Amino acid sequence: MSESLAASPVVIDTNIVLDIWVYQDPATPALLTALQEGAMQWLATPPMREELLRVLDYPHIVERRNRDGVTAQAVLAHFDRWVNIQAIAPKAPYVCKDEDDQKFIDLAVAHQALLLSKDKQVLRLTNRLARLGVVVRHNF
Repeated sequence: MSESLAASPVVIDTNIVLDIWVYQDPATPALLTALQEGAMQWLATPPMREELLRVLDYPHIVERRNRDGVTAQAVLAHFDRWVNIQAIAPKAPYVCKDEDDQKFIDLAVAHQALLLSKDKQVLRLTNRLARLGVVVRHNF
């Protein structure tokens, strides 16, 4: 079986991406290992990359990156290395109150992917999204 067929699709919101490569959250190594070993196939769209680029320049993120010697270019290089860019997905039947998070929901629904998010507005849709085949988790 090829790696892409064996890999489970996952959509990862920006905060968890930051947890992996900016904050080095101790809860994220298993997710990173799953991506690196091909057990998970990370799906994203160009607007998700644009959001990451924008967020990496928020003052509190810049402060943390500078403190830990993490460049925005390094985080984007990790993103580019591990992500599988997809077309922008059609609008899902359920709408998030936080418009910035809708793109993650739409993509997860389109691919019936695991959706990793810590956003409260996304987590509120957990039961509804489950009806569409999407599991929402705040950790891996």
